[in-house]
Amino acid sequence: MALEQVFKCSRTLAKLRSSVLGEFIEGFCRWLLGHGFSRWTVRTYLSNLHHFGAYLVQRGASPLAVIRAEDVDGFFIRYPSKCRIRGLGHNHVRRVRQSVSRFVAYLGEAGLFDPLSRLETYQSLLDAYLQWMHTYQDAAAGTIEVRRHSLAQFLTWLGPEATPQGLSRLSSEKVERFFLQYAQGMGQSARRSMQSALRTFFRFCLHQGHIQCPLDLAVPTLRTYKLATLPRGLTEAQAQKILQRPDRRTDAGRRDYAILQLLYTYGVRSGQLRALRLEDINWAENQILFKASKHGKNTLLPLTVEGGESLLDYLHHARPHCAYPEVFLTCRAPYRPMGCHHTISEIVRRHIQTAGIDIPHKGAHAFRHGFATRMLLKGHSLKSIADVLGHRHLGTTFLYTKVDFNALKQVALQWPQEVK
Repeated sequence: MALEQVFKCSRTLAKLRSSVLGEFIEGFCRWLLGHGFSRWTVRTYLSNLHHFGAYLVQRGASPLAVIRAEDVDGFFIRYPSKCRIRGLGHNHVRRVRQSVSRFVAYLGEAGLFDPLSRLETYQSLLDAYLQWMHTYQDAAAGTIEVRRHSLAQFLTWLGPEATPQGLSRLSSEKVERFFLQYAQGMGQSARRSMQSALRTFFRFCLHQGHIQCPLDLAVPTLRTYKLATLPRGLTEAQAQKILQRPDRRTDAGRRDYAILQLLYTYGVRSGQLRALRLEDINWAENQILFKASKHGKNTLLPLTVEGGESLLDYLHHARPHCAYPEVFLTCRAPYRPMGCHHTISEIVRRHIQTAGIDIPHKGAHAFRHGFATRMLLKGHSLKSIADVLGHRHLGTTFLYTKVDFNALKQVALQWPQEVK
């Protein structure tokens, strides 16, 4: 039995199996061990799960056959307030939430979780819009995910009106009010993303007959200039300082160093690193293939000595043994590919901070801008830079012409002298 591999005390085993969650404990324990969690971690998760069981008992629940989403949601709402009364801190609440979330993941795989109560009022409308984006707009998977995130915020703001019937009563003034409120606390990229999501959504609604007038025209245009700012790149000295930060004696350090080295060497996007597969590295020919991202081009590049050595060190000594084809995996069980789009940027941000480097934008894209800037300063043409970066259109690369200081010196006017 799985529980006997973790607990030795017969009283503890009896208590776990007789609890309100007793029907699930054995399977959950087996699932955790099968995903590579240590016995200490399993004990921690089961201990934290006791709080969820106590909440169910207070609500009068008897041993259950299926866990409902409304039970989980209610616990997540009420438990933090209970912890504040007892003086428990934020870290405790976070650990309990993580344990319950792992439990829900197991239940979902086992078919023991009822998610129906989690469906929002707007879910069918949102799903239909995303399907329309895929079918008629040929939107990429990444674009669809961004649209989902943006539009869910608008539909949540609408509340009960987020239905086809409610949209028929939507006014342009209400659309403008939402967007201006949203834009006040957001950066340029978030505003632009919301702007695109709303406009395509209202075109979908007009196409489906949910609205009778083109509300996409009601979404305000906030003027921005694509070339108004300098590239947000790292200097050579800053990049080298960051590369020294990972502790390469640990599994996480070896993985992080390989990620940073590839970002520095090739200037790829974080999404391209997350999608990098073992088959994309041709060791015999010393080549590495980065798949296209954001409608760009595939790039087949030479595998440098530094990049190859960092990958070999990670693959031989730090990468978990599992069947996933992706190169970079999580360092903690359950081992899996880096699914979240911001995972690699968070790794970069952490090492930039520990290096003591203060720059406005601390994500993975800082390496990409720094790579393009270095190529330009070394005299490479914009066409060469565009090919390496995977830009399909040369205009995308024009941003980096603003840091070509040697060329700027040639066209700079002399400072006028004062005439007395």
